[in-house]
Amino acid sequence: MQTTQLKKVLVANRGEIAVRIFRACYDLGLHTVAIYSNEDTYSLFRTKADEAYLVGEKKSPLGAYLDIPGIISLARRRGVTAIHPGYGFLSENADFARACEENGILFVGPSSEVLAQMGDKLSAKEIAVRCGVPIIPGCTEPLKDADDALEKAVSFGFPVILKAAAGGGGRGMRRCDRPEEVRTAYELVHSEAEKAFGDGRVYMEKFLSPVKHIEVQLLADEQGHVVCLGERECSIQKNNQKLIEETPSSAISPALRQEMMDAAAGAAKAAGYLGAGTVEFLLDGDGRFYFIEMNTRLQVEHPVTEFVTGVDIVKWQIRIAAGLPLSVKQEEVHLHGHAIECRINAEDPVADFRPGAGTVSFLHLPGGCGVRVDSALYTGCTLSPFYDSMIAKVIVHAPTRLEAIRRMRRALEELVVEGVATNAELAHLILYHPDYIKGAYDTGFIGQHLDELLKWSAAGKENP
Repeated sequence: MQTTQLKKVLVANRGEIAVRIFRACYDLGLHTVAIYSNEDTYSLFRTKADEAYLVGEKKSPLGAYLDIPGIISLARRRGVTAIHPGYGFLSENADFARACEENGILFVGPSSEVLAQMGDKLSAKEIAVRCGVPIIPGCTEPLKDADDALEKAVSFGFPVILKAAAGGGGRGMRRCDRPEEVRTAYELVHSEAEKAFGDGRVYMEKFLSPVKHIEVQLLADEQGHVVCLGERECSIQKNNQKLIEETPSSAISPALRQEMMDAAAGAAKAAGYLGAGTVEFLLDGDGRFYFIEMNTRLQVEHPVTEFVTGVDIVKWQIRIAAGLPLSVKQEEVHLHGHAIECRINAEDPVADFRPGAGTVSFLHLPGGCGVRVDSALYTGCTLSPFYDSMIAKVIVHAPTRLEAIRRMRRALEELVVEGVATNAELAHLILYHPDYIKGAYDTGFIGQHLDELLKWSAAGKENP
């Protein structure tokens, strides 16, 4: 590093993403600080930092990582010069970024102003419109009440989807297929949004189906340069939570890729974006794409982009925060081969994806050429019911998509997690489904095929 601004970095997060960031900091020669809750006293991630401190001793397991005054106070006492928020928790919280700014601590991410602007889904839609990026038909202003929601739903035509203006992570959304569902859905989304985000505003969009979920990864520096790192296909999802991601998408032509990247870069420039970000789109069967939102943080699935581009996104987040210009030029970005990521969650697909908790009695992680595992698991660790159920990410890279599928099958067969239920077998079976192999799937894949996949599982068929 050419600067001392980031000499001591605190990671305001836990689990595998904390480990990922600590590794990047180590490679850059930076001193690292971990924070942990009482619940995480024996967690692996805290041992990967140079220093580790208990936070939120009198708070809930979640509250410990959401305690802005406590984290800032600790950072100041320990001479922290920068904070990396990871993803989830406070990563898109404008108040947290503002607290860092006010206390002379670099926030590894966009400014508090940009976070507030892009975190508001309606504000983000306005930016997209100004840039000429297509948006999903629907409201451009918040709904007044349940009666207003019903009136607009009837005018748009069913199905529609109600969304929290400040939502994210798949929360604060309800689909409505009939008029009688709208009032209840509005109240539920409004209430959930108030509790989760402190902002009860709700808006409505036409529900598009069938569609693919495509996102564009980008990096933007202080000098005004924006570089797009291709797209990711994220359509294999359950309840708006992604399960399998891959790049490049088999549905994207070179011309369409360029069009989507131009749209993403335009939105980022219009917002004055800084750091790593992701612009999410829906793609219909006619090749038309629509802006959904911009994720103003590091994405869970960033490793697949790193595999095909050779760009270390986390390191570039840190360099950009230090004021360094991007040395990666758009014309130098090429996608090499194919990468797939499977999220391994502690959940039971047979029991309606009920989250699991308990002790990992035995663990064996896959390896070999082109296989990467991001995790904070170890044999004997205890999985808490208070945090996200994702316990590992298995990522593979190969010259072709078919080779990548085969490599991921092998990696999942090698993975052994005993003591808790996981979704690994379900992911493995998906990789054998004809529609997945052909790339002929959309966001409705899990809903359409779950019963079929569970029957395969019950029958013990490894090669359906």
